[in-house]
Amino acid sequence: MKLNKKIPALMLMLLFASLLFAQQKQTEMADLMRSNGRIYVVVAVMLTILIGLVLYVVRLDRKIGKLEKENK
Repeated sequence: MKLNKKIPALMLMLLFASLLFAQQKQTEMADLMRSNGRIYVVVAVMLTILIGLVLYVVRLDRKIGKLEKENK
């Protein structure tokens, strides 16, 4: 029984360790993008997409709320 509990815990620890190791390799790419000024383009695109998604969800929520009120 104890072995069954240790295996998922070990797998979870290995997953976290591999994620942390993978993040260390990306600093070279981030440094290169910062030095070229491209990081600001990436951040701007990400913010645009995020804002677009938030606006879409808010608009969809309003439409659904309106439909729910009409059906009552």
